[in-house]
Amino acid sequence: MASIQRNKKKIINDPVFGFINIQSDLVFDLLEHPYFQRLRRIKQLGLSFLVFPGANHTRFEHTLGTVYLMSQAISVLRLKGHEITDEEADAVTLAILLHDIGHGPFSHVLENALVGIPHEEISLLLMQELNGEFDNQLEMAGLIFQNKYPKKFLHQLVSSQLDMDRLDYLVRDSFFTGVAEGVVGIDRIIKMLDVWNDQLVVESKGIYSIEKFLIARRLMYWQVYLHKTVLAADKILINILKRARELGLSGQTVFATPSFRVFLERNFTLDDFRNNLQVEGKPLIRHFASLDDTDILASVKAWENHPDKILSLLAKALTNRKLFAAKIAERPFSATRIAAVQKEVCRFFGVSKAEASYLFMHGEVSNRAYSEQNDHILILGKSGKTKDIRQASDIDLSALSKTVRKFYLCYPKELVFN
Repeated sequence: MASIQRNKKKIINDPVFGFINIQSDLVFDLLEHPYFQRLRRIKQLGLSFLVFPGANHTRFEHTLGTVYLMSQAISVLRLKGHEITDEEADAVTLAILLHDIGHGPFSHVLENALVGIPHEEISLLLMQELNGEFDNQLEMAGLIFQNKYPKKFLHQLVSSQLDMDRLDYLVRDSFFTGVAEGVVGIDRIIKMLDVWNDQLVVESKGIYSIEKFLIARRLMYWQVYLHKTVLAADKILINILKRARELGLSGQTVFATPSFRVFLERNFTLDDFRNNLQVEGKPLIRHFASLDDTDILASVKAWENHPDKILSLLAKALTNRKLFAAKIAERPFSATRIAAVQKEVCRFFGVSKAEASYLFMHGEVSNRAYSEQNDHILILGKSGKTKDIRQASDIDLSALSKTVRKFYLCYPKELVFN
């Protein structure tokens, strides 16, 4: 019986950019791979949907958006006379396609609490495994991803302060949250991209779009990514995981899906992943690649009825959106204030000081819209010389390169303080 040839040329209707064309057989095959399909089950903004009901978009959608923007950027740079071979165009597209494949459940929220390894490292390991599966067709993509390819501007399209990742997530997150401050002129920015001395630069005509981009990035962080209620939800989820781990390590029965249990009951290092450690008859990386948001949510829902008072209380708070109050301040909360909250938590819930540490959180969050230390955003003047965006702009952007710190204190809303 003759095999049926499958059509791998696809058109995907994206709510942000419209129709996205998939013209590469290899891109199609990677999209179909279970490692990539997993991204459909990982929300782009984690628990932000508890504050912004429309924020249910996924890492899968975001990645498709970056592929579209990369195709636009390649076309613009080629039109301006920069040589990008078909092989290089395919490789940089594959690099951006796979840049988020190493994200775990709830993305950045549990990156440290669950695995403790940066998602970029796991992305690289998964990319290397896929390279073996696809007969070394991802070799150049891996070099670009690691910034080891001679043409450095290709890496900057994947990872820099003006990469396709940031351009997509700003406009996509703005669209789905309904926060208009994140809207930026992406088409204008991409049309103004150029290459000078192997560096990705922006023509001087695009300077106002870059100013808007940096300001939008700052506003989105404080209005969405670090929104105080989202922050409270994130801290609850992290403490749920910590408590479940503590109970599991002490010998108590804690429900978890199979792959989730592997990481809940053990600690692993990056070398364990690199050395292809076998756990329960399967490579550790395969266990990780089986995890998504549903593993966490199913387990948390089951923990609502766990006999441990702390775990049950936290699980109910998250599942039923009984989120903690979150106070934000410009200065650290005093030791007296923190001690008063701890004392009231102990009294109200009848728990010890050690247990109370799960029911209130305090700490610091920070953000910087533009980094002076990392890849600069360079503006190419008509004279052929480049300037950092801060020097080229006629408005003071120095505030955007300063680290802004804010301090938080979260506790159950049942508690009343004078």
